Amino acid sequence: MEHILIVDGYNVIGAWPELKRLADTNLEDARDRLIEMLADYQGFSGARVILVFDAHQVPGLGGAYSQYRLDIQYTKEKETADERIERLVTQLINRRRQIHVATSDQTEQHVIFGKGALRKPARELLIELEENRKLVAARVDEQRQMSKKKNLLIGGVSTEMLQKLEQWRRGKPKS
Repeated sequence: MEHILIVDGYNVIGAWPELKRLADTNLEDARDRLIEMLADYQGFSGARVILVFDAHQVPGLGGAYSQYRLDIQYTKEKETADERIERLVTQLINRRRQIHVATSDQTEQHVIFGKGALRKPARELLIELEENRKLVAARVDEQRQMSKKKNLLIGGVSTEMLQKLEQWRRGKPKS
């Protein structure tokens, strides 16, 4: 089953303390940080992530691009992020897909739930992201420890002995 996470970008920025602080001084930095965090999430979870930013007060056609393999979409003029998200859910929903929408907007949560997607409050996504980050750090640390143990074992064995062991492993006669 394919897992898709659609994220209401500015809603999440406003809900996460780190991003909210960044947005208070530089909104672009907050967007970039959110993109990085969601790229990590996508890499760990395997879910396809679609990030939607509201540009309904900005003239233009909107746009879509890919960064870190994330699908990032800006709404077109006079289109809200909620409208784009609802349209995406309608287009993507089927039996082989599980769609979550990350937003803390209660009204939007009810609408997308009615269309068949699952709700994921911004706070819940942040907690999941932090747990994933801890798991990745633990795995990296575990790999480092294993690597050190292997190196300690091999580091104390002479090259001549390693060659003899390799010959013995391969079943070759000793020379």
